[in-house]
Amino acid sequence: MKRASSFMAIAIWILSAAAIAADSQPKPAPDFNLTDSEGKPVHLAELKGKVVLLNFWATWCHGCKTEMPWFVELQKKYGPKGLVIVGAAMDDDGWKSVKPYLSEHPLNYPVVLGDATLSEHYHVGPMPQSVLIARNGTISASYAGVVDLPVCEQKIERLLKSGS
Repeated sequence: MKRASSFMAIAIWILSAAAIAADSQPKPAPDFNLTDSEGKPVHLAELKGKVVLLNFWATWCHGCKTEMPWFVELQKKYGPKGLVIVGAAMDDDGWKSVKPYLSEHPLNYPVVLGDATLSEHYHVGPMPQSVLIARNGTISASYAGVVDLPVCEQKIERLLKSGS
């Protein structure tokens, strides 16, 4: 009986480890093709080879407003090295709220209107939410809530250096 229990424990441990390993495999970032606030297309597939920080935000979100100046600085600092930040505004009334907000708070990165499909593909919950996408198009990290800036910046630096 003791031998059977030991065998079961080992089998469960092996299956758990396999499930964790399978779950930790990088997943491809869902593609999107949207138009930014200036009417230019933003297609994730065309950003392959860049590190992408996709930030879901809304004009009414206080945490989002906290992050925006940080992302402006990250884009300035790392844009020349291959970082592209894309803001996905999730306001229900779309450009009606977003364009005036952007006029008052200019950003140095493209902003698209997120939609239900994008939200579903990226499992968007409460905002802010950010997804870091490696150069090879796989999801490297997800951040629910306001990002921990030093941790996020370190991850961006590693991705820019790694080439993947």
